[in-house]
Amino acid sequence: MPIWFGGEASYENAAMLEAMPEVKDADMIFAIGGGRAMDTAKCAAGHLNKPVFAFPTLASNCASCTTLCVMYYPDGAMKDLYYPKRCPVHTFMNSTIIANSPAEYMWAGIGDSLAKEFESELAARNDLANFSIQHAPLMGVAVARSCTSAFLHFGVKAMEQIRNHEDGYELQQVALAIVITAGLVSNLTVETSPREEYFYNDSLAHCFYYGCTVCPGAHKHLHGEVVSLGILVLLTLDKQFETRDKLFPFYHAMGLPMTMDAIELTKEDLPTLLKKCTSMANWNYVPTPITEEQFTQAILDTDQAAKEWLAANQ
Repeated sequence: MPIWFGGEASYENAAMLEAMPEVKDADMIFAIGGGRAMDTAKCAAGHLNKPVFAFPTLASNCASCTTLCVMYYPDGAMKDLYYPKRCPVHTFMNSTIIANSPAEYMWAGIGDSLAKEFESELAARNDLANFSIQHAPLMGVAVARSCTSAFLHFGVKAMEQIRNHEDGYELQQVALAIVITAGLVSNLTVETSPREEYFYNDSLAHCFYYGCTVCPGAHKHLHGEVVSLGILVLLTLDKQFETRDKLFPFYHAMGLPMTMDAIELTKEDLPTLLKKCTSMANWNYVPTPITEEQFTQAILDTDQAAKEWLAANQ
């Protein structure tokens, strides 16, 4: 009999599962569903020291492959990361199920996983420059580039296919990039034993998302949807304007958010957003320290640059 995970990836819901006799007495746990179901099940299994087998029904993120859980407060605001001892023993993907899932989740999954290359390279930049990066994260940063190329080549066609419930080649390639390739990047770029000896898995794009979880309008938008705008903010802050501007046509073709209005983020929200951002660990996963003023300006500059591009290309 399936057990509902509670609807949010929270320690409270994990504890609810852990207290159930059918969970406590199980030899293994099958996690079935999207990312929050995966992370709740992985958290409970980690506390109970039980193996997890993952059955993702959405291609919305890489949670079904990773050795980390993104945990939230019951109200949906981001809380912290929890690290199980290991990733799921096996991840079972059925592309026909993915093709018949809600299209907006794969759309958001593209936005989420597109961040891998840009965030991992930013977070690892100093160690890459002085050749002190270890083998596993070095490989993870290299693998991250595969996510970007898969989405740029197959993303638009894959979205056409999922909207038509077509299990096509492009959809399969994108689903693999979101779930498997991005999951490999996460597992290779995070050292969890000892805890966080290095962490190159994410940086300011996800920090932007975590800040948005406490903003009334932006909070309603999907994880990867908001992360995708965070990528543009990261590139603006890092003065990678050419790379950012080259992404604009892809974002426009995909319908990914390019402006603050697209995720219902207002200028009045920015102090609240920044307060949350600066409390998150990935605020510090940058080559050089940044200020709240710099990040705020990067958000506003991104918004302005996107509006100018849209006005010139409508």
